[in-house]
Amino acid sequence: MSAREQVKRRGSTDFGSLRLSPSLIQVVAELGYEKMTPIQAQSIPLLLEGKDLVGQSKTGSGKTVAFSLPILNSLRVDKRDIQALILCPTRELCTQVAREIRKLGRRLPGLQVLILSGGQPMHPQLEALRKGVHLVVGTPGRVRDHLQRGSLELGAVRSVVLDEADRMLDMGFQEDMEAILKKVPEKRQMLFFSATYPRSIDSMSRAYQHAPVRVTIEDEDGKLSIRQVSYESTPEEKPEALLWLLNQHKPESAIVFCNLKATVTELAYALAREGVSCAALHGDLEQSERDRVMAKFRNHSTRVLIATDVAARGIDLENLDVVFNYDLPAKPDIYVHRIGRTGRAGKSGVAVSLAGVREKSKLQAIEKFTGTPIATQTLGRSGERAKKEGDAVAGAKMATLYISGGRKDKMRPGDILGALTGEAGGLEASKVGKIEIHDRFSYVAVSKEIAHLALQRLRDGRIKGRKFRVEPVR
Repeated sequence: MSAREQVKRRGSTDFGSLRLSPSLIQVVAELGYEKMTPIQAQSIPLLLEGKDLVGQSKTGSGKTVAFSLPILNSLRVDKRDIQALILCPTRELCTQVAREIRKLGRRLPGLQVLILSGGQPMHPQLEALRKGVHLVVGTPGRVRDHLQRGSLELGAVRSVVLDEADRMLDMGFQEDMEAILKKVPEKRQMLFFSATYPRSIDSMSRAYQHAPVRVTIEDEDGKLSIRQVSYESTPEEKPEALLWLLNQHKPESAIVFCNLKATVTELAYALAREGVSCAALHGDLEQSERDRVMAKFRNHSTRVLIATDVAARGIDLENLDVVFNYDLPAKPDIYVHRIGRTGRAGKSGVAVSLAGVREKSKLQAIEKFTGTPIATQTLGRSGERAKKEGDAVAGAKMATLYISGGRKDKMRPGDILGALTGEAGGLEASKVGKIEIHDRFSYVAVSKEIAHLALQRLRDGRIKGRKFRVEPVR
């Protein structure tokens, strides 16, 4: 973003140095807050100036205080209009954020904070909106429901916060979020807070923010680059070598690149036979099968994706732990494109290549092209011995459920989430993962430990008042 400023400020970290109202300074002192966390120290002064902001920091970094204090500082409690809207991915997070805001605003007489989330009765929410509130903390699905009912008026909103924006997008709430953002005034402060920075957030930032400042809080070790390493291996040794490396790295999410479709198929079969959670992606797959494979990989129901470059082209895969080059590509630029899928958003990344003796010239060409040396290591043990050490990447933590309804049925992610976590479903929102809505069907990822229960709840219950066919995706 050409207008985006990169903030590297080193000012006072004392809360007392902030231009806050006396009542807020008093509450901060009463709560025992003395020093600001890095995200607070870099964000709050900018927010008090009225800047739009994209804040990237890990969970538990104090971002709720970072956006709450500036909002409360500019709030007019004498006006019973909704002046701030905070969107969160789950009911539980809404409750936490609202609790923190009420605690910080306890010396603002008459402050009214309302939670609008699914799984809760609609009538009390309607009554509270009718009486008037100052701040709304809600999930995208329920907030959009109120907008469509005409019970929620956002014309006086001056601040909008997307908290855990990356998770909301990952859960499939982008359509709801954009519908809501189009209803707020053009002149308002827009804040995105996120643990990661996928391309989808950048796109929304360009569409809805005005010259935003980006504040990125790195871990103490700073931004970690991609660690590149190669292992000498003959074609015959490669399957066992890869299994050994999977045992060593135990990635939650990894991609293995092969040059040929036949290699993809053979390798997927060999790894699956050893109990590895994997799937094959190549050009011969039907579109429906390709959609199924990618949905399971994106929502972490499959841990290892084995693919050709052509099949993986155009797929934006975030947060990969490791990229394996089972075959070195013909050109260095393809190598760069492959390994660029790991080590994003300040996270550590690893690129591992298996190369034969005759492929040293390829490695040298890659090193020259990238300007980065690739460490050469040896396989510590034979594949047979390594296989007996552990379960490599056996079981994925998530399971995927298929629902026979989609956009054409006016299905939204919030409807599925509500069916699982509302009064009828009763499951924890933290156990629900990515939700993907297609035209005629949907996928939802759930923690494997509750997969059977989630399947029964969806089969026994209703979504949008209707019955749909629900099946586990194998």
